[in-house]
Amino acid sequence: MAFTSFLGRVLFASVFILSAYQEFNEFGVDGGPAAKALKPKFGVFTSHVQSHAGIQVPEIEIKHLVSAAIFLKGTGGILFIIGSSLGAYLLIIHQLIAIPILYDFYNYDSEEKEFNQLFIKFTQVRFS
Repeated sequence: MAFTSFLGRVLFASVFILSAYQEFNEFGVDGGPAAKALKPKFGVFTSHVQSHAGIQVPEIEIKHLVSAAIFLKGTGGILFIIGSSLGAYLLIIHQLIAIPILYDFYNYDSEEKEFNQLFIKFTQVRFS
């Protein structure tokens, strides 16, 4: 049973570790493609937070946000494999930060086409 548990942790964490490795290899000077894709979504997120919550979001360079994501996914994945609960917490923190930025459900009404497309991407449901 211990091997099955270890194998499950390896398979689960491999998604995060491989993603962090790919982002690290493509990082470059400006944060790479991840920063280019994240920049408009982060702008929408910050304007939404500022307008609805009245909280001033500090200026953050996107490449620093990408490097933090690489750290959280890579370190969290490795620690999760060896059975540390700190690794699980790091992966949860990454998800709690990334989900509201990448999947902005709050900008669409549930009846809109964009909401359904975003929801399908979020849940990874494929209809063939």
